[in-house]
Amino acid sequence: MFVNGVLQERGRDYEVAGRILRFRKPLAREGRLGTVRWLSMFLGVAGTYRKNDSVDVVYEVGGQRKVATGLPIYAPDAQRPA
Repeated sequence: MFVNGVLQERGRDYEVAGRILRFRKPLAREGRLGTVRWLSMFLGVAGTYRKNDSVDVVYEVGGQRKVATGLPIYAPDAQRPA
């Protein structure tokens, strides 16, 4: 389990609840950029410095190592897919 490329430790950094990983620190994805922000970045006036966490999981299936990258991040009270 990695967040932004940093190894996370189960019990210290996150817990597993069924198929859901619950992190102790808040995680967030950068939302869509508005027209003004996109234009200011394009012109080199400003950049984007919003929080944009990335969650990657390394696991084994049938003895083969697999990696799931860029997993979705949900707010604690958000509706999750089944």
